[in-house]
Amino acid sequence: MKVLITGGAGFIGSHIADRLLSGGNLVLVIDNYATGRRDNLTAQDGLTVVEGSIADRPLVDRVFAEFQPEVVVHAAASYKDPDNWEEDAFTNITGTVNVVKAAKQQGVQRIIYFQTALCYGLKPLEQPITLSHPIQSEGSSYAISKTAGEQYIQLSGLEYFSFRLANAYGPRNLSGPLPTFYHRLTNEKPCFVMDTRRDFIYIDDLVSVVMKAIDGMGGRGAYHISSGSDFSIKELFDATIKALNITLDQEVEVRPRNEDDAFTILLDPSRTNRDFDWKVTTPLENGVKKAIEWYKQYGISQTFTHLKPVESK
Repeated sequence: MKVLITGGAGFIGSHIADRLLSGGNLVLVIDNYATGRRDNLTAQDGLTVVEGSIADRPLVDRVFAEFQPEVVVHAAASYKDPDNWEEDAFTNITGTVNVVKAAKQQGVQRIIYFQTALCYGLKPLEQPITLSHPIQSEGSSYAISKTAGEQYIQLSGLEYFSFRLANAYGPRNLSGPLPTFYHRLTNEKPCFVMDTRRDFIYIDDLVSVVMKAIDGMGGRGAYHISSGSDFSIKELFDATIKALNITLDQEVEVRPRNEDDAFTILLDPSRTNRDFDWKVTTPLENGVKKAIEWYKQYGISQTFTHLKPVESK
């Protein structure tokens, strides 16, 4: 199969590329390396990498026309600066429109999209959040722009899957609390944790769902990829300390969350469990250990977040 992956040098995209290539598929990756890493992909037969932005319409049109993909995995996204609304709109909205238009023109069979759970807002109306929960994405530029991208895909008439994600983590992940904890602890910098809870999904479990969708399982529309359980950020921190085999002189500080940060985001994965015959198999502690092993081997020079810094309150 010929699969085009936008953002294919990023955390999620590169893992999907690896899984596809190991099965003998042909993969073309488009990435501008704003948050992706060049060492996430290994040069090999079947892999083509194009450096560039999906906001570049001529580039997108040319690559689609030359590669003729059967399936598109749209993993590219702008998220590293919560105040850079222009880049969020440029990549997440205009870039998605470019991908959708090119996919339609080339007769792509299906498109797979990744949406943020923040599309449900900073104060969800139910826990766990079901797929019938209203969309209320006005809490952040990232959520607004990602939701607009999802809605353009819905408007396109293409066969699509929109995977609304719990907090994905694992090797190659550079966003969120886990890589931040690792980076600060290994550089002897002070840490704190937010008084929040999250539903964490290990990357291998996530990719397993995506591969089933690429192969044609499931029905058109939105799905949650989540464990169905939430953990405190303090529990994640404790798992990080254990994986690093270190002992702190004092208990980590717990800070109240920002206004743009939800207390918990717990997603109901029942439709995904049923339609894809799937469930999470990786315990949090095991997944954290594997992520830490990768950080030790490859290093982290920077981390990203779509949330505003706590100090900016």
